[in-house]
Amino acid sequence: MKSPVLTESAAAQFACDGFAVLPNLYTHHEVAALLQAVENAPVSGPNFRRSQEVFAIRNLVGEVPELWPLLATEGLHTLLGQLFPEGCHLAKAIYFDKPAGSNWLVAWHQDLMINVDQRAALPGFGPWTSKPEGVSVQPPVAVLENVCTIRIQLDDCDATNGALKVVPGSQQRGVIPATEIIHFTATATSCAVPAGGAMLMKPLLLHASNRSTSDRPRRVIHLEFSSMELPAGMQWRERQPAVV
Repeated sequence: MKSPVLTESAAAQFACDGFAVLPNLYTHHEVAALLQAVENAPVSGPNFRRSQEVFAIRNLVGEVPELWPLLATEGLHTLLGQLFPEGCHLAKAIYFDKPAGSNWLVAWHQDLMINVDQRAALPGFGPWTSKPEGVSVQPPVAVLENVCTIRIQLDDCDATNGALKVVPGSQQRGVIPATEIIHFTATATSCAVPAGGAMLMKPLLLHASNRSTSDRPRRVIHLEFSSMELPAGMQWRERQPAVV
């Protein structure tokens, strides 16, 4: 029997607060291999964004397919088996690099949009956005509640280089109007995660990050998993099977 990756206390925190930190999901050797694969990736096309302040790759597994076998370690398989006993699939994958000295912040928000293959006239889905990389939509809350985000830290991350701040329990409030978010942030906490560690979070959890004040980078692989299939006429745009 595989040893659990998600301990009872972390599982309880994830269920109640909407987030939990797993400090040792990937080894230093595995992190180095992930970084090398990203460094070797091409940097052109609508899914790539590079500037002095940010480097991002959307549809990460599609753009850098050699990453998937490196990500799909026994540790990740065990974790997904705990989170989704009936099985799941990858729904979204993004790489973020907040380079040393980057001076941008991310305001308080919830992750409300999912990536889909096309527009469809389905009740409860909307608003929609269309960008060069594809179509996204805000789905019904039940879809968002089924998603689990796993943020894999490729560098030690704390408050000085853009660690996430979260509002524990805010995922239980459903979709929070932008004008009301300020009323929840007094209870925010910062989530330090070591390199090779991961942060679990629910998309409806309020989160933000400050400007970096150190010379250390903050490189993250952001993976979203779901066990739900979308209604007929729509598919997850980045769907990838996850064997657990």
